[in-house]
Amino acid sequence: MFFDRPESGELAVLVHLNLSHGQDAEDPREFEELVLSAGGDPVAFLTGSRVVPTAKFLISTGKLQELQQLVADNGAELVIFNHTLTPSQERNLERELQCRVLDRTGLILDIFAQRARTFEGKLQVELAQLRHSATRLIRGWTHLERQKGGIGLRGPGETQLETDRRLLRNRIVQIEQRLEKVRSQREQGRRSRQRAAIPTVSLVGYTNAGKSTLFNRITGADVYAENKLFATLDPTMRRIELSDIGAVVLADTVGFISHLPHRLVEAFKATLEEASNSTLLLHVIDSAAEERLRNIEQVELVLEEIGAADLPQLRVYNKVDLLADTGPHIDRDEAGKPVAVWLSAQTGEGCELLSQAISEVLGKEVIHGCLVVAPNQGRLRAMLYAQQAVVSENYRDDGASLLQVRVPKDDLLRILSAEAVAFESLLWDESGILPDNPVAQE
Repeated sequence: MFFDRPESGELAVLVHLNLSHGQDAEDPREFEELVLSAGGDPVAFLTGSRVVPTAKFLISTGKLQELQQLVADNGAELVIFNHTLTPSQERNLERELQCRVLDRTGLILDIFAQRARTFEGKLQVELAQLRHSATRLIRGWTHLERQKGGIGLRGPGETQLETDRRLLRNRIVQIEQRLEKVRSQREQGRRSRQRAAIPTVSLVGYTNAGKSTLFNRITGADVYAENKLFATLDPTMRRIELSDIGAVVLADTVGFISHLPHRLVEAFKATLEEASNSTLLLHVIDSAAEERLRNIEQVELVLEEIGAADLPQLRVYNKVDLLADTGPHIDRDEAGKPVAVWLSAQTGEGCELLSQAISEVLGKEVIHGCLVVAPNQGRLRAMLYAQQAVVSENYRDDGASLLQVRVPKDDLLRILSAEAVAFESLLWDESGILPDNPVAQE
């Protein structure tokens, strides 16, 4: 961006090392999927093991010579490491290999740049890219140095590197200010939903677990969904109706990945706040993935980083159609409360179980019975209809309405408060609910 680097292309040599220095090992298969998702064309895969990476190249000199041979034999224009490289390691490798070198963070940033479609998403990607580039400006544009000696060559005292850094800092500040406005707008939307008592349910999970497919299945939306990593980058929200709950806002979020770069979490704070302020998290899991337990652990780590680890969570094991011995069902705890749902978003099997489980988890105390409404309580009757609490209606000889109602107790109390009517003063038809014993269902 601000410095001279070799030209890049699509033919790539992939490098993966098994480093035994206490860190979680990266998955080489996931690494290859990331490269393919970015549009790369892997022509060779170099693997190796080291106890401690070298400071200059990360790999040993022997592996460097092997890598040089692979680049030359395959005409590769790009070498991608499944690890985080320091700026000096990137420069040293590019000097030796004479081609572009990219690390895992740079690869994920490139995928994000391709996927961003909204103005907010593009700003967040640019912010992450600028922060990533800030450490890689050294030795850039030295031929335009503005601080030189000699008559006619003395500049204003600012080196080109300092100019680059100043411009980059200014642009970062501008983007952060714009994203702060986005964050404020999202916060206003959340406050409006809270005032209207509309719960928010967010889909979270490892990338390519099937969140967008499930979102489309539940809401009938047409969100972009494809079998590739990070197919979804921009958050999407839809309003749905659930029995006994009413209106619920469902949010589809960006997928997580192991060792998600911290600067990406920071840049996408405005988006991830939607998940951290949810009423319920649906943790979507690829039940057919061999590394299922590892993926669950990585998602939990990211949720902890964004402050969402303590939120109520319902696990959704997706892709049961790929399992031979498991069908759609609900797992419950000792108290009978749903803790996991097994389904297939692709075929639709078990999706009705998810709606049932969400209703049970979010379920409030529900009043269900036959309410007697006097002729002079027309406003109360109208407000119950507006709340969609009336199942059916009949009339008594004295003109009173018999309303078969099913309504969350909180909503009923709010309506009664607006009409200055005490809950204890309500009359219930003896054939439905006794006046002194209204039925409340959990």
